[in-house]
Amino acid sequence: MRKVLCLVSLLLGVLTSCQHEVFLPVGADEYDLSSDSLATRWDEAMPLGNATIGSLVWQKRNNLRISIDRSDLWDLRPTEELTGDGFSFAWLYSQVKKGDYAPVQERFDDPYSINPGPCKIPGAGMELPIQGLGRVNRVHLYQRQAVCEVVWQSGASLQCFVHAEKPVGWFVLSGVEEGLEPLLVPPTYNEETQVGGVNDHSSQSLFRLGYKQGTVDRVGEQKLVYTQPGWGDFSYSVALKWKRQGHQLIGAWSATSSLVEQTASDLVDEAMQEGIEDAYESHQAWWQRFYAQSRIHIPDKVIERQYYNELYKMGSIARKHSYPISLQAIWTADNGKLPPWKGDFHHDLNTQLSYWPFYIGNHLEEGYGYLETLWNQRETHKAYTQHYFGTDGLNVPGVCTLIGEPMGGWSQYALGPTVSAWLAQHFYLHWKYSQDPVFLRERAYPYLKDVATYLEQFTVLKDGVRTLPLSSSPEYNDNSLEAWFREMTNFDRALVHFAFRASAELATALELKEEAAHWSELEQQLPDFDIDQHGGLTIAPGHPYAHSHRHFSHLMAIHPLGLIDKSHGERDARIIDASLAALDTYGSDWWTGYSFSWVGNMKARAFDGEGASAALHDFAACFCLPNGFHVNGDQSGTGKSRFTYRPFTLEGNMAFASGVQEMLLQSHTGVIRVFPAIPADWHDVDFEGLRAMGAFLVEAHQRGGEVSSVKITAERGGLLRLQNPFMGDAKLLGGDQSRVTVREGVIEVMTQPGEVLEFGLAR
Repeated sequence: MRKVLCLVSLLLGVLTSCQHEVFLPVGADEYDLSSDSLATRWDEAMPLGNATIGSLVWQKRNNLRISIDRSDLWDLRPTEELTGDGFSFAWLYSQVKKGDYAPVQERFDDPYSINPGPCKIPGAGMELPIQGLGRVNRVHLYQRQAVCEVVWQSGASLQCFVHAEKPVGWFVLSGVEEGLEPLLVPPTYNEETQVGGVNDHSSQSLFRLGYKQGTVDRVGEQKLVYTQPGWGDFSYSVALKWKRQGHQLIGAWSATSSLVEQTASDLVDEAMQEGIEDAYESHQAWWQRFYAQSRIHIPDKVIERQYYNELYKMGSIARKHSYPISLQAIWTADNGKLPPWKGDFHHDLNTQLSYWPFYIGNHLEEGYGYLETLWNQRETHKAYTQHYFGTDGLNVPGVCTLIGEPMGGWSQYALGPTVSAWLAQHFYLHWKYSQDPVFLRERAYPYLKDVATYLEQFTVLKDGVRTLPLSSSPEYNDNSLEAWFREMTNFDRALVHFAFRASAELATALELKEEAAHWSELEQQLPDFDIDQHGGLTIAPGHPYAHSHRHFSHLMAIHPLGLIDKSHGERDARIIDASLAALDTYGSDWWTGYSFSWVGNMKARAFDGEGASAALHDFAACFCLPNGFHVNGDQSGTGKSRFTYRPFTLEGNMAFASGVQEMLLQSHTGVIRVFPAIPADWHDVDFEGLRAMGAFLVEAHQRGGEVSSVKITAERGGLLRLQNPFMGDAKLLGGDQSRVTVREGVIEVMTQPGEVLEFGLAR
């Protein structure tokens, strides 16, 4: 008997040692998000994600809720009005000429507003009954580890994360007694959901989609699987699996759609087999690599904190092989309704602004998913171009579904004639910042060439001047007949100029001389930019910027395209100063949050550090919720804007990060400038790992208002041109000074691939 008791004790000891408590190691950072209570609204929740799946941690009634979302959960029903013979620019043009625009609005806009689909749809939610755990003591989002932690006064705690590379979310709930189990709560598709009191632009109830309510099935003792049929043969599933380990619940969740081969049920089985600690180790390794790519340090802590909040979001919403960043990415409205603007892909600025910070921020790989999706959807877009515009080449719907099909909306922008030219700029930027010759040959130039081919055929020559049949400027005059301009707007002029000029540049880089000459000739046929009596850019001829407006489409030539730049001389400088002065004159009454971020970028391009800083301050202070989400309207009550609603979209957040980068480093002119637009009182500033055009990685330090050193790594080699940032002559430290040439204040050095050069003040 004694031997039996000893053996039992030994076995119990082994089991106890094997079932150790799990606590994920985390480290607080000054930029983390922290609160003494759980958010009680979904749009103020703590966000987690990996671009494919995402979650929001908040409190819904008496339960802690972790929303479960996935990027390819979509209702893809077709819009009948966007098919057939009447779906053409020629038909729209005839209606505009007749002055009868109501049929256009009815055919192209009404279906988007009235029909529930196509649209992004939510996944489900995991909920934990927490009423027995007492009051929350602390909620903390550890951004460096991408972990959300909740601690209760009772001693109970929750740690949860979305794995950085796998479509699996994890949680460990500690200090809880037997009997507590997680719940898998599906969206309500079979009855109307009433949500009132907050103008967050959520649209129709999920009930209007007409789905049969899915089922949640228990599989074994500790696994739940929810299966939801959607439109047509689409369906999705969510699985949740857990185990009890002492006073802990440890579990994993996943979501998959019928568009992929994996099943959520298999994924959680595999995850639990791997274990949370091994999963956390690989998760941490990814985030460490991500944050190691670049860093900044500035004295303005409001802007610096917001910047790192945005950097965390970048790591949560973009991957090399992910779908592009839609309006809300993997944080679909968790309120039983369709998300703002259907959670779709808006290409009239939203997707474009969302990728601005990936270039200078040195996250080309994460940003590549945008380009990969556009590339993979070329045949869909070419078919749309042939059907709607009647040309070869490639344009893209300005508002589209997951698979690139048009969704309708305001036709001037949802079906705009120059959408693909703005998208093509991102192919151009990836080449300029990476200098990848394979990407140039196989992706960048072929895409630009398709866009330029379409524009060549769609534009018309009138008295030797190349123009568009109709032109618009998002979102001036909204969706009215007056939103179509008979003369080419500065928005369209800038984009067509850019498309032909960039095509010529890339053809030249590939030594395609005849093609380069052809694109250059076409650009020369385009009209110059239209200027008002004060010297600033107009919306269109006869239409000056004469009132506050949210969309700076008329200033595209200044930023982001850089066709008008102060480096070009006094004329361009006057145009930029007058154009930005007009924005200041008419004020921000009708700006939204992204407007302030965009102004921050433009002020930086104008070397106005104080102006850039002020605009970015206003964005952070007035247009973001406590979790950092940009919500379009002014939340501060300070009157920065008359828009006071709160629809969450991501482009303002990402454009903010870009504005900070533009203050610290610019290279769009072919010359690298460090600290080109910082306020005079920013005496001590640093950055490392920011990327310049030409595939140069830059590190720079300023102390006491003077630049002390600049270190540059030449990834691909080539001619380095650096505007001398020192108060005196520059010296190549530890190198052959004879290699250095200085022309009009620009330091020039021919570099070798992988070479590192450091510059300092010659003493």
